Amino acid sequence: MNARKCEKDQRNSELKVRKAIENDNKDVARVYAEIAVRKRREHLMYLRLATYLDANLSRLDANLYLLDIQANCKLVGSIVESLDSAVAVGDLQKMLETINKLENQFVDMKVDQVSPSTAEVSSLMQQSIGQIQTAVHAIPMKDKIKKVDEDDLTRRFAELKSRAATRI
Repeated sequence: MNARKCEKDQRNSELKVRKAIENDNKDVARVYAEIAVRKRREHLMYLRLATYLDANLSRLDANLYLLDIQANCKLVGSIVESLDSAVAVGDLQKMLETINKLENQFVDMKVDQVSPSTAEVSSLMQQSIGQIQTAVHAIPMKDKIKKVDEDDLTRRFAELKSRAATRI
């Protein structure tokens, strides 16, 4: 938002420079030009800062996702250890309980982080439908052009035939 505000201020300052030059007031124009240059630099600084923050946020998200996977792996590891002890003892009931825990753990893992939201999917589908409708409406136009060209060729061919017939 700050970048957009600086860009707007820059444009306003540039307009003021033009007006000051039109009024033959070069000192005021110079001041507004300096302000415009300063706002342009500030705009670029905000864009760099936003890019830097986005990159770091992406890294943090990736690290959190990896930590979540690591926690799930530790939990799965503890379940596997309990399954090993149940197999060593030969306790069928304990084995079934441990296997159920393992299955529930895989079901509970967060897969939502990679799946797109329904709003994104709906938006993309609406865009695709719009593009398809545009393409469908464009196709009959091409067919009409081809038909006109074919009719034109047929007419020309008929004229050539009649000219050839009159010459013979």
